[in-house]
Amino acid sequence: MPGSLKTDAIVLRSIRFGEGDRVLHLYTPQRGRVGAIAKGARKTRSRFGGRLEPFFHLRLVLHEGRGDLLTVTSAETVAPHARLRDDRAGLDTAARACDAVARLFEAGDPNPAVFHLLANELVLLDAEPARAGHANQLAFRAKLLVAAGLSPQLGACASCGEREHLVAFSGAAGGVVCSACEASAFPFGEDAHTFLVAALARPLAEAPDAEPRALRQAERAIGETLEHHAHVRLRPAVAA
Repeated sequence: MPGSLKTDAIVLRSIRFGEGDRVLHLYTPQRGRVGAIAKGARKTRSRFGGRLEPFFHLRLVLHEGRGDLLTVTSAETVAPHARLRDDRAGLDTAARACDAVARLFEAGDPNPAVFHLLANELVLLDAEPARAGHANQLAFRAKLLVAAGLSPQLGACASCGEREHLVAFSGAAGGVVCSACEASAFPFGEDAHTFLVAALARPLAEAPDAEPRALRQAERAIGETLEHHAHVRLRPAVAA
């Protein structure tokens, strides 16, 4: 039914539309991913100013009509994250975080934990751009797995339950596997295992680091889990 919706939102993507409008891909705590149009947003005297750009955390009033797109009627800035826009690595990491959320979570599927995780990631990158990099991106993605209900099995073999000789990872099985079950898996070292366990256990602000080889294995584990169980492929994470 048509009406107004007041919500916080993070701009995942902002697209020029027509002569002066913008179409926004937003992530909200109440509705999940939604699309909205901001009419006249690109005009010189627009009341929206420059606040409808990616990574802005906004407080919006959206009008819900009969079409697929909501209409932005009011926008207040909660956090512009201006510092990360001046840092190439921070900007890239923020873009990949927003892209991961957009690819993994369906439109109209609310998940407040995802909203708060993304908001926290942007705050961290804005406050400390040096956090940007491969380890940060993978810690964020590992937590997205949990929010999506795809937390990998790391404490025991995902195939047989064995708790020792965990030497490989199987995306199809959904976690680490032992030497007896590794036929369809890839080698997964102790350092990669330690990194993923710590990334899931610690707050994002305390995300661990690891050697490049371990991070590559962790990224493959996350990627194969998503491909097998969510049928989603993310853009590669990039080291700063």
